Amino acid sequence: MRGPRIRLATPADLAVLPALEAAADRLLEGVLGSRPLPAPEPPPAVGPVLILVAGNPPVGFARIDEVDGQAHLEQVSVHPDAAGRGIGRSLVQAALDAARRRGYESMTLCTFEDVAFNAPFYRSCGFDVVAEPGGALAGLRHHEAQLGLDDLGPRVAMRNRL
Repeated sequence: MRGPRIRLATPADLAVLPALEAAADRLLEGVLGSRPLPAPEPPPAVGPVLILVAGNPPVGFARIDEVDGQAHLEQVSVHPDAAGRGIGRSLVQAALDAARRRGYESMTLCTFEDVAFNAPFYRSCGFDVVAEPGGALAGLRHHEAQLGLDDLGPRVAMRNRL
């Protein structure tokens, strides 16, 4: 069975992504406990390079930023009603392909270490844990800790060498 088509987000898509992210976050909150995730707050000096969506209307999206001159997978969200159909994996693969086409040598991300659809999932997509992140990636991890994400569970930075 083929999933929804992955495409670049349009301005109309951008309006529905916050609700999609909130729905996906409820799934994560269910795994992490009853404490809600902190409100998204972008780190200073980081902005989206590319936003990909799955479906029309979108049932999932991937946001790619640039950190330390490399692609950074800031967010992958799939609506719970569409979970388990390979949409997240398709979005990650499309993000990796887009980063490769744009000339990036690697893609990083930050995620929960022990959540099955986080670090273990990203390992299956070719990402490895960065033991000691440096530069802006370390700054991003510090920003996440300040937001309270580390209080919800252990987090790691990961990298996929393109």
